[in-house]
Amino acid sequence: MKKPKVAIIFTGGTISMTIDEKIGAAIPSLSGDQILSMVTNIDKLADIEPIEYCEIPGPHVNFEMLFEIRKIVLELSQREDITGVIITHGTDTLAESAYFLDLTLNIKKPVIVVGAMRNSSELGYDGSSNLAAAVCTAISPNAVGKGVLVVLNNEVNTAREVTKTNTMSLNTFQSNYGPIGIIDTNEFIIHRNIAVHDFIETEKIEKNVVLIKSCMDMGPEILDFCIEKGSKGIVIEAMGRGNLPPDLVPSIKNAISKNIVVVIVSRCPSGRVMSSYGYPGGGKNLRDLGVIFGGELSGEKARIRLMLALGATSDMEFIQNMFEKNYI
Repeated sequence: MKKPKVAIIFTGGTISMTIDEKIGAAIPSLSGDQILSMVTNIDKLADIEPIEYCEIPGPHVNFEMLFEIRKIVLELSQREDITGVIITHGTDTLAESAYFLDLTLNIKKPVIVVGAMRNSSELGYDGSSNLAAAVCTAISPNAVGKGVLVVLNNEVNTAREVTKTNTMSLNTFQSNYGPIGIIDTNEFIIHRNIAVHDFIETEKIEKNVVLIKSCMDMGPEILDFCIEKGSKGIVIEAMGRGNLPPDLVPSIKNAISKNIVVVIVSRCPSGRVMSSYGYPGGGKNLRDLGVIFGGELSGEKARIRLMLALGATSDMEFIQNMFEKNYI
């Protein structure tokens, strides 16, 4: 039987790192072929087509690169011989990149983002096992039509739900509702299906969107600065159900009057924002002013969603719908 073919786009990250003895810290240094050489028996499952894109750490990734990677994935997905595509990535920004690709790729073939928490110089390097699990996912019929998936620690999570939750644990990538499946004996075993998968059709992004985290007794200075500097969109990680200190209310009203899109999410690790409270700065008050609710999205993912939505249109109804339809 002919083996499936999987393309792997190597971008760097901890999965490609070794300890540089001169500086005593990890840096990207391994090529795709060197990483693949540590993945035993993978050739029994699939033919691998390695693509060397770059060797950079996660914090160095930018949206220009992501648009280029998206283009490569689209080209690969159109080839009949390619079953799925894997992207290696630094874990610091892995969830954001995966979500960007999830929103901008409207394809059925599996797309998997994978990384590692330990570099290859450390005991217990997890890069090889994670990459093997990603290949198992990419060739599985269960991964077809699921959008972009994130695979680490033999767990399969959706790009929309997954978050890096710990600075060092191997199971750092978690979803509030748990993984959609696991890798068991080289097979992707699916536990639950995805209710909603979104797509934003755009070839550009509005980069002038800021993310602000709220805190107790917060004043409006940061918000006012963003308004003055001409931000096109502002995402605020509000408290609890979507509430803010009252001193921010006049500035939010000012932003909306200037056609600046304001999106509210929660700084809590889980749960959606709602118009539950009617006091000044409460969710109902903010809703009446014209803020958009970001559902259960994290602040960084709401920012990416807003950047893409503003890249597609300035139609406020469309943008609001992109956030709130099916989610509030």
